[in-house]
Amino acid sequence: MKPSWRDRILDAFVPQVSKLTLVADPDRLLTEERLALALRERGFELIEFDDPVAFRYAYESGYRARWGQGEQTDLVVILRLQDAELERLPYDLLQAGRTLSFNLGELFPRLSYPVIETLDRSLLDALYAAQASANPDDRLGDNATKDFILRHLFGVAAELICNEVDLLRALLRLHYGQRVLSATLAQRLIQLLGARADFESWPLAEIVPDAEGFFAFLQERWPVFLLEHAAMDRIEDRRLDRPRQRQRLRYPGPARLPFAHHDIRVYIDDLFLEGRLTPVALDGVEASALSLGESWMRSGIIRPDADDEAVRIGRLFERLEQALPADDCQHSDWSGFALKWAELAAKVHGRSDREDQARLCRLGEALNRRFADWLTKHYANLINLSPTQPAMLHHVARHLARRLEGTKDRRLALILVDGLALDQWVTVRQALQAHDNELLLRESAVFAWIPTLTSVSRQALFAGKPPLYFPGSIQSTHREEALWKQFWEGHGLSRLDVGYQRGLGDGDALRILDALIHPGKTRVLGLVVDKVDKIMHGMQLGAAGMHNQIRQWLEGGFLTTLIARLIESGFEVWLTADHGNVECIGKGRPQEGVIAETRGERARVYPTAELRAQVAEEFGFALPWSPAGLPPGYFPLLACGQDAFVSAGDRLVAHGGMALEEVLVPLVKLTRRRP
Repeated sequence: MKPSWRDRILDAFVPQVSKLTLVADPDRLLTEERLALALRERGFELIEFDDPVAFRYAYESGYRARWGQGEQTDLVVILRLQDAELERLPYDLLQAGRTLSFNLGELFPRLSYPVIETLDRSLLDALYAAQASANPDDRLGDNATKDFILRHLFGVAAELICNEVDLLRALLRLHYGQRVLSATLAQRLIQLLGARADFESWPLAEIVPDAEGFFAFLQERWPVFLLEHAAMDRIEDRRLDRPRQRQRLRYPGPARLPFAHHDIRVYIDDLFLEGRLTPVALDGVEASALSLGESWMRSGIIRPDADDEAVRIGRLFERLEQALPADDCQHSDWSGFALKWAELAAKVHGRSDREDQARLCRLGEALNRRFADWLTKHYANLINLSPTQPAMLHHVARHLARRLEGTKDRRLALILVDGLALDQWVTVRQALQAHDNELLLRESAVFAWIPTLTSVSRQALFAGKPPLYFPGSIQSTHREEALWKQFWEGHGLSRLDVGYQRGLGDGDALRILDALIHPGKTRVLGLVVDKVDKIMHGMQLGAAGMHNQIRQWLEGGFLTTLIARLIESGFEVWLTADHGNVECIGKGRPQEGVIAETRGERARVYPTAELRAQVAEEFGFALPWSPAGLPPGYFPLLACGQDAFVSAGDRLVAHGGMALEEVLVPLVKLTRRRP
């Protein structure tokens, strides 16, 4: 195995050397996913020193008490300051522990530190290998480091991008592959490309750093291409007004793109299949005149005389059946897969084809077995990841707080749609876009807290912290507003700057917002829309019924009106969910009296591991869940796969477990397209 940057850090961690290790880690190296896993496998437990009060609670209750009982642990306290400032730690910690420090500058001495610190930590493996292979003689400056990274990590050599095919190919490789450029790298690439006369009219500032902007740019040019293709090759359409078609383009740049070039068209089918682009119907052109049914363009065309959706579903099944994430994959692989799985599930649930539904169920069982195995090993490593690109729900508030830093005019609104699964988000997205085609949606997926209960996961979102830090309210949601305002007070806002409202979903959205928003004062809003959760708890028609009921609710216009008014009021709008839901079948209800503190259909919670073990022994389909990030005395027992703790044979839609549909939830930024 080739040497890794992790090896240099792991060499310093030998078990049983010291019960407490204090680490200055300003670059968040120790919380990189695979390094965190390696440390846990060696027996080390990681905890951040961020909020001194919260840390002291976790430290005293979780570790000092155990040491006092003679138990040995290898605890690593991570400080995000420079190593010289370890002295700021409390005296009792400094006396009890040894100190270490790590930073990117030591690992990459020949590259510019201000540039490499902006990189996602998942890229460090490739950067370390590139540094060893290229072995630059001298220390590279900022621009040289940016060019080095663009070439070796992203495969983009700006000097070789000479025409529109080169540019589209490079951007497709980046955005379809979900390889996100940091703002620093994106600006460098824009600078280099913008210096070329061939690209002066292109909207580089919008399509280079932003995948959704790039796909919106492609989407509005796809009909232009099809109409030109039809006019040139098949018909002479006198009704087509091409100048006016071009005037409707919102993004500047060439109206016609070389979609037919072999380097470009290889991506087109996948983009339509996975929902990144939307098929179009061509007004004024007979479908039969196009004769494109067997060509590479087929997936991008709506033909009223053909069941193209059935074809898309079949091909998407084939794609996903061959692409289940590997056992040792990173969390981003599961997030990316979940978005594609959601597209498939939404298509299947929108039709009444029993064969497709049975196939979806079989594939769901296989992927959830693999997902459960992955979660058991990797889930705890997600807790302390950087909020720069949120991986878990409690990262979201911290991510939003960073967006407010150094700004006076920015306003943020977080809409939590209680219980909205990723595939149901697809249905919501379609309704939002049909109502307002100016919306631009930047979609991602984040991990909910397990057990996927509202009182656990939703509170973590609004608190901006793991459930470990709110043990007193983990059985209810009554402290959400206080936790939300407390979080923002800790980030420099007053309580008058912060709004919160729950129980939304019906009624007059405009009146609700007018009463909640104080003009010129309110900077942050937290809004809980609980309509989907209510639909779920009364659902008797399964997953397909959920989609139908959600569509009917959306027709009432509450959510679309809410989002539109927030955007008009100057808010940056984000939408997420506290958990999803899954269609399941009962395998038996535990008769345990009062010993379970939570008695859900997919999760039971016990005050001791011994009580949980008694029930787990009787119900072999259930999994005792590790309490990582959960408070003491909280021991969940989860139903796996599509099983539930209800009477045998009963079918229902529920949440609380660890199925992909429950755990991975949408995180979407909603903005308007350029005028």
